[in-house]
Amino acid sequence: MSGTKLLGVVLLALGILGLAYGGFTYTKDTDKVDIGPIHLTVKDKEHVNIPVWAGVACAVAGGVLLAKKG
Repeated sequence: MSGTKLLGVVLLALGILGLAYGGFTYTKDTDKVDIGPIHLTVKDKEHVNIPVWAGVACAVAGGVLLAKKG
């Protein structure tokens, strides 16, 4: 499999996943208090939205690279 075809598969998969899920969530640890032996950590959940146009653009670009002859 050539590099162009592999890139096409990756872009197509990312585009479809972006359209299906619309975003992703990750957990960020934040140090709030650190006094002597006491250490408190807060876990914040952050959500990142993926715009529809970005998912469509990735899927189309991946499809074009896969359909390209060469």
